[in-house]
Amino acid sequence: MAAQTEESDTAREQTKAEQDVDQVRQRAARDQQRLDSGAVTSPKDLENLQHEIASLAKRQGDLEDVVLEVMERREGAQERVAELTGRVASVQSKIDDATARRDAAFEEIDGEAASVTKEREVIAGSVPADLLKLYDKLREQQGGIGAAKLYQRTCQGCRQELAITELNEIRAAAPDTVVRCENCRRILVRTSESGL
Repeated sequence: MAAQTEESDTAREQTKAEQDVDQVRQRAARDQQRLDSGAVTSPKDLENLQHEIASLAKRQGDLEDVVLEVMERREGAQERVAELTGRVASVQSKIDDATARRDAAFEEIDGEAASVTKEREVIAGSVPADLLKLYDKLREQQGGIGAAKLYQRTCQGCRQELAITELNEIRAAAPDTVVRCENCRRILVRTSESGL
């Protein structure tokens, strides 16, 4: 924005400087025409007219130098605008790409969540209501995890190895009995890798 403002400011400055040069050029041309036409006959007026033409030529040269300096600054500003515009376009392209990837990931996650929710509903329908209620309560208390796998005598919920007495109680329990970890109170899921 600053570079674009600088470029437009120098464009206005250049236009003004070029108009100043044109005015001086036109006035010098008029004076030269008066001098060449012979309409001025007085030696003093001729001398003044020649002096004015000379000073207008010097003024025109000075103003043309100003125009060149402004043109150089404007060219620099235009290059800066072009460079920054390219960088902005590059960054915007990266943003657009990241946004598209994010949106695709959200879609995939939403699809997976819908699928898992349906699977959970099917499985939850086959689980006794009191066990499901206990699981949901534990899940809420334990940060989203209400049941944990018992793996090699270790609760995978709290990562604590169970005591021998606790393991003996779990070994003696019927396969359909709900057993819980003494440390974190999560429901323990027994498998062949439980180490019982």
